Amino acid sequence: MMAQIVWQADFYRRPLRDAAGQTLWELLVCDLTRTVEFVALCPQSQVNAHWLVEQLQHVADKMPDTIQVFRPQSLSLITAAGEQLGITVEATRRTDALKQWLQERSSLYRSMDNYTGEAYDLLTLEKPPPTPLPEKLWGEQWRFAALSAKDVEEAFQERPIPILNMPPALMPLQLGLASNIAIPGVIIYGGRQSMRLARWLQEANPVSLNYIAGAPDGLVLEAGLVDRWIVATFEDREVSTSAQNYEQRKQQSKGLHFLLVQPDNSDITFSGFWLLRQD
Repeated sequence: MMAQIVWQADFYRRPLRDAAGQTLWELLVCDLTRTVEFVALCPQSQVNAHWLVEQLQHVADKMPDTIQVFRPQSLSLITAAGEQLGITVEATRRTDALKQWLQERSSLYRSMDNYTGEAYDLLTLEKPPPTPLPEKLWGEQWRFAALSAKDVEEAFQERPIPILNMPPALMPLQLGLASNIAIPGVIIYGGRQSMRLARWLQEANPVSLNYIAGAPDGLVLEAGLVDRWIVATFEDREVSTSAQNYEQRKQQSKGLHFLLVQPDNSDITFSGFWLLRQD
């Protein structure tokens, strides 16, 4: 079976203007190793899917199977171009190669003659305030937990879990974590809503689950490209201490953590398991 060809792409306005004073949009396309890198500039008046289709056909000899996109403002145009070319477009925050390239290019614009002088951050996306989970999905209980990296690798892959999301890139071994490192996580006991909650989470596309100190403290799920959901709030000092330990463990596990949804604490049936990583 041939390996899938995956590109990562960004198409959005930059702090640049053309000779006519029009804002310029920049298309960046790379593969996962940045062996392929492609750059094209487009005046704002010409920004459309047709222009993108033409450019994508010049990136490399072989078209990709998938184009990954992290910026919401780029998604609809690249998706439209992908449909015309028969390419799957995947919305994901995990575009590490592209983000590294964008970081490197950030200082480049300032040296260009057509730089507008405006402050510009290529990677920061505007995120809405977190929204409470729909009430019908609330689980009955939840708790912090931890598993060894070895258990994460072995315990869930062989189990008949309806929704299992363990991307190879997030496996502890792939991240270079020792087998005895504790991987922190959150377990939600969903009761009768367990499967419904798991299906909703899968559709939401979880990225990371973070402790946010406040009044009250809370757990916020980062999902999709910019979505944020309040999973739980709490004022109990003991729970807050556990939450701080959870965040400390995340630092030791290179940001890797997990979310497990199950009906109850019998550990017989599981509804969904996700490996997550703070981006």
